[in-house]
Amino acid sequence: MDKVCVGVDVGGTTVKIGLFHADGQVLDKWEIVTRKEENGKYILPDIADSIEEKLSEQKISKAQVAGIGIGVPGPVKADGTILKAVNLGWSIFNVESELEQLTGLKVKAGNDANVAALGEMWQGGGRGNNNLIMVTLGTGVGGGIIVNGEIITGTNGAGGELGHMHVEDNEIDFCNCGKQGCLEQMASATGVVRLAKKALEATDKPSVLRTGEISAKTIFDAVKENDELAMEVAEKFGKYLGTALANAAAMTDPEIFVIGGGVSKAGDILIDYIKKHYVKRAFPACQDAKFSLAELGNDAGIYGAAKLVL
Repeated sequence: MDKVCVGVDVGGTTVKIGLFHADGQVLDKWEIVTRKEENGKYILPDIADSIEEKLSEQKISKAQVAGIGIGVPGPVKADGTILKAVNLGWSIFNVESELEQLTGLKVKAGNDANVAALGEMWQGGGRGNNNLIMVTLGTGVGGGIIVNGEIITGTNGAGGELGHMHVEDNEIDFCNCGKQGCLEQMASATGVVRLAKKALEATDKPSVLRTGEISAKTIFDAVKENDELAMEVAEKFGKYLGTALANAAAMTDPEIFVIGGGVSKAGDILIDYIKKHYVKRAFPACQDAKFSLAELGNDAGIYGAAKLVL
């Protein structure tokens, strides 16, 4: 058998793990529970045990494994040191060296959003492009920036934290990061709901959003039905995100933006709202950047982690 590698994506509820051929073909994928008790001390040993079991089951020797890539929800420095992963209970330690000791295999670690961007570049919506910005619109706003095929991590592993770009001077609520006016407060799934609720309070305009649940899905479903108030919310959302991406493009000049996360399920209509504001504000040389929807869904992290070690 040719060399194989392992991709690991550590989430707050489950750890996703994939076994890959070097060409990106999935041999197997599975999940284990993320045990966060006692400041997450069981997470890496559980991962190591699960990988050992799978290799034994597949009759793969460690000599055949190129290594393990792992994406974690927090800033990761170039040497594998994680600075903090609040939702796992982790503080500062070196993820790479610890998992290497547990498995006897080479390990490469990265921030989960950066790793997902690498996965989309390799086998997803960004295939064929070496300069890419990915933005994931979920509970928060994650980002990953790739230049010439390499993830931009920065000094503290915080490169690509697009969700914490400042986009609104008049915001009085605080973001989870402790600042005010972050992109995450406007363009995440929770952010677009905030925009909708503010719009509903500010006007008596009729809208289907006045009845039933308000979510990113119901907002964009209403947009598709030409609901005027929902379209105004989408316009505001598009302006915040399109402007932020235009600013990011001035730094890295990407070939393509890949839009992922739960909000991206709204489809092409989402891109329409983002792109028109992007084009209006982008530096002329960057205006022709392509936009695409992410293709790998929840598997982007395991693909990117595998690519990280390759």
